Amino acid sequence: MHQLQPPADVIWPPTDLWSDEPPMESDWHRKQMQLLIDALEGHWHDRQDFYCSGNLTIYYSLTQRKSEDFRGPDFFVVLGCERRERRSWTVWEEGGRLPNVIAEILSDSTADIDRGLKKQIYQDVLRVPEYFWFDPQSGELCGFHLVEGWYEPLEADERGRLWSAQLGLYFGVHEERLRLITGEGAVIPTPAERAEQERERAEVAERQVQSESLRAEVAERQAQSESLRAEQERQRAEQAEAQAQRLVERLRSLGVDPQT
Repeated sequence: MHQLQPPADVIWPPTDLWSDEPPMESDWHRKQMQLLIDALEGHWHDRQDFYCSGNLTIYYSLTQRKSEDFRGPDFFVVLGCERRERRSWTVWEEGGRLPNVIAEILSDSTADIDRGLKKQIYQDVLRVPEYFWFDPQSGELCGFHLVEGWYEPLEADERGRLWSAQLGLYFGVHEERLRLITGEGAVIPTPAERAEQERERAEVAERQVQSESLRAEVAERQAQSESLRAEQERQRAEQAEAQAQRLVERLRSLGVDPQT
């Protein structure tokens, strides 16, 4: 388990530190961050051994001071911990646990820091096993994994996706958004998206039922029409036979043999 151990003689500060991150730069960034969080929490709905969040302060000072050594990644995941709500991720409150995965969404004001200073901190200080960044303007997706203390680039597959061994999932770009994707290639939906998909499937199923009902109704009407035509033909045949019989009887009453 990846942990950061503070000095034994440090006096611990108050607990439950609040997050100290600024608001997201745009609605797009906020929605992108929430998209990853909601998708993973929904996908791992039956797991209680992880924590994921975004734009939430990670306090990691070895001297356990809130005023120094803190970062607020756009998206991060910690494995092997209790799944519950938190005000911040305070490393010395969490048994030294640090993020297993971090992803940053680049912007004009943060791109240089995300590619430079943050990458160095995640590599050298937090020792984050996997680090990803995504540039929504260019579509650039990069990922790194820690190998003997250094970040080595992850190689994209034929679809441009990057495999996260920590999550057992891909990071990939779908419809201009950074998404989590299963090993089978399915984009992991958020609970809201899953509900919408289920609603659409229910609507399709209902339309199919209605279509089957309509076809059955049309078939029934066709059968009724065929039955009516058959009845009409039978009645015409009976009428023709009755007319022929009356003609025979008329001829016989006139002394004419209808057979001659």
